[in-house]
Order: sequence, then structure tokens, then C-alpha cells
Amino acid sequence: MKKVKVLIADDHRVVREGLAAILKTKADIHLVGEARNGLEAVSMAKSLSPDVILMDQSMPVMTGIEATAAIKAALPKISIVALTMHDDDETIFELVRAGVNGYLLKDSDSSEIIKAIRAINKGESIIHPHIAKKILGELTRTPPPKKKKSGLNHYHLSVRELDVLQRLASGKTNKEIANDLDLSEKTIKNHLRAIFAKMEVDDRTKAAIKGIKDGVINLDDQSLSD
Repeated sequence: MKKVKVLIADDHRVVREGLAAILKTKADIHLVGEARNGLEAVSMAKSLSPDVILMDQSMPVMTGIEATAAIKAALPKISIVALTMHDDDETIFELVRAGVNGYLLKDSDSSEIIKAIRAINKGESIIHPHIAKKILGELTRTPPPKKKKSGLNHYHLSVRELDVLQRLASGKTNKEIANDLDLSEKTIKNHLRAIFAKMEVDDRTKAAIKGIKDGVINLDDQSLSD
């Protein structure tokens, strides 16, 4: 079994030790290192080639946001999960621009963190529902256009693709979406490829943001709780 190589970047030793303890209990995860600031994170990313980095956003020398941007510019295949206690609009949009693959609040429980690592390593994105609402809510201050009655939109997404996009925007993983819609994960991946192609985006976060901004989907859609 190939293990997921994870690097922790946080300036608080207690946080690093806590995360390390969680990761070491999982047979499919290998902790390759711990960085104390953003500059160390960039250096260790280059030397250790982790699959996933758990990146604190408030660190000395170089912030997590700056480190994320630097790592993504040099090593775009490394996936980065932003761990933050801040959910203000400015921080969130800086994270989006820096290119993080996932967003988790520091009060997330251990199961959420492990789920995020595994999902992101498979090419998914994880957005904490609260942060998703902040990101997308900022983009919807101007009321979006109404959906066309035909059930399609100007991206020509099918009804099923809309179902998938709706759940993606709420922060659900492929497995959770598959369970919701009684489909296989492979089918969900096929739908996502079609969605990305039609919307002309290259990742889940951009698809979600574009879908909300253009009024194709709505995070308040009650069908998600069915």
C-alpha cells in the first residue's frame, strides 16, 4: 500500500505534536516532516516532496498564504490543506488566490482532517461548509440570475451534473456525493470531468465558485439535506 506523505507546517509545537499523533495512528499516512514557519515549509516541500501539506496560515518569517503561493508556483502537484482559525473574508480570498486545495478550520475534529488528507490525495478538494459559505456568499451579494426553466443553464450542465455540482459546493467528497445520489465514485468522477470541461475550469473550488457566482447553484438549496 502506497502511503500518503504528509508535511505539517505550524509554528505552535503543541499543534504540530497533536496533528502528528493523529497522523501516526493511520496506516495509510506517513508523516515526513514538521515545519515551524512558512519558509521552512517551502524548503521542506522541495526536499521531502510530500503529497499533502497541512498548512497553518498564521506563521512567522513567511505566512502560510505566502508559503502556499510559493509552493504552488514551484511544485503545483503538491496538495495543500489550509488550517486556519480565521474565517474573515480577506483571509479566505487570499487562500483562494494562493491556490490551496482544501480549507479546514482549526477546530475541525481529527476525522475531518484525516478525511481531507485522503480525499485531497485522490484529487478532490475539501471546503469546510462554513468557509464555503463565506467564499461563495461574498460572491453572491448581488442577486444571481434565475435558473432557466428547462433545468439546464448556459454551461449546458445536465440535471445530474447540477446535482453533483451542488453537493461539491457544499464541501462533500466524491464518496459522499456518490452515496447521496446512489451512484458509483467512478460515475461521479466522470460527471466532474464533464462539469470542468463545460465550465472551463480545472478544479473543484473554481467550479463551485463559478457555479454560485453565475447563479447556476445555490448553497442554501434544501435538497442537500434529503
